[in-house]
Amino acid sequence: MIVCVPAELPAEALVSRQLDKHFGVSGTLSPRFWATPGMWMWQRSQLVDPRKGQPVYCAGGPAKLLDLAGMRHAAAVGAGVRYQMWSRVVQGTRPAMPWPQLLLQHIADPAKLSLEDAIVRYNNQPRVIAMRMHNAVTYGAGRLNLRELEMFQAGPMAYQHYSATTALTADTLITADGTRLAPTSDTFAHRVTYLEQANRYLTDLDEDQRLLAVAL
Repeated sequence: MIVCVPAELPAEALVSRQLDKHFGVSGTLSPRFWATPGMWMWQRSQLVDPRKGQPVYCAGGPAKLLDLAGMRHAAAVGAGVRYQMWSRVVQGTRPAMPWPQLLLQHIADPAKLSLEDAIVRYNNQPRVIAMRMHNAVTYGAGRLNLRELEMFQAGPMAYQHYSATTALTADTLITADGTRLAPTSDTFAHRVTYLEQANRYLTDLDEDQRLLAVAL
């Protein structure tokens, strides 16, 4: 979750134990953002929970001190590499039905499609089996996220754009006035709608607007 911190909230309130009080969420600060390279030492104090290393990871700070463009670019590059790997892993398999679609079928008529049957149908698809088999012998960054099957199947450019925009918006965005933006379901179409709204909002942010990353 990305939170746009109200201007009147003091920096001392941006700690995990205060999240529920000020934002109505239970979670912990997450070092998701990159700090802008070459910042002055006095600017570092404006970052939330900065970590050592290059780039400097932090849980937030003023937008002008966060390398949002760099994060977007790096996510897109990484997505390109993952897509090439995914295309090799699933080569020769037919497109699979994504899990959100099966879940919606179950919710619409549980008597016709039980949750157990939906899980079996999803996992037994050859393309999903290929991804699962890859993950069974792969560790770390080389693993493929089964939740991203629908995004992979949309093609390389769609997957790269999805990854780049999600790097900045996460799964939910709380605006400075408290409005909560989030997908209405896990389907790719609903996620795209959310990403359009969230990225439009972030693009128009004042450079002094503070952002905060929270892991739920």
